[in-house]
Amino acid sequence: MCIRKYKGEAIRATRRVAPTEGIIMSFNPDIHHRRSVRLRDYDYRNAGAYFLTICAFQRECLFGEVVEGEMQVNQFGEIVREEWKKTDIVRENVILDEFIIMPNHLHGIVIVVDGVGATRRVAQNESTLDTRATRRVAPTGPVSGSIGAIVGQFKSAVSKRINTFRDNPGCPVWQRSYYEHVIRSEAELASIRQYIADNPRKWDLDENNPENVK
Repeated sequence: MCIRKYKGEAIRATRRVAPTEGIIMSFNPDIHHRRSVRLRDYDYRNAGAYFLTICAFQRECLFGEVVEGEMQVNQFGEIVREEWKKTDIVRENVILDEFIIMPNHLHGIVIVVDGVGATRRVAQNESTLDTRATRRVAPTGPVSGSIGAIVGQFKSAVSKRINTFRDNPGCPVWQRSYYEHVIRSEAELASIRQYIADNPRKWDLDENNPENVK
């Protein structure tokens, strides 16, 4: 049984990134609220943009709280933020776009660019988004450099640090899997950026909010 030993002082969450100017779209809840089916023949090492949601184990509010529409992370949330921001530091072909740490989950956009050493900037044109034909990938778990591998390494690093802090090795921090959506257009990218930025303000309506579990 996991024993929760820490109640951290709330601190300010990471800053928000402004959505693309001139594009205002409502976010399609079907993209977020159902588990995206992995594209069986799609190579997730391909260049493209991905919307990811990674949830805490049993959706426990480990990472902080929302106060008056603003997310405030605790020390565990700060660990999540630090490890997430390392993602594109240690991988030259990965760019982090908009992200937000919520009380029991993280939303983030990850952009994979062609070739090591490619220009490190947020995609602003259609060529950076995935529009190519798919390729078959061997069904053998996360392939090195794939989105699955990136998420797995991030989750492992966070779990190790949090469990070291609370002196509780082996206690689950994350759900086993994660939610994903392949972003296929500039308009969709802008819409998801807006959805992420608005997430704390809409926490009262969020299905991940424990108060909304019936």
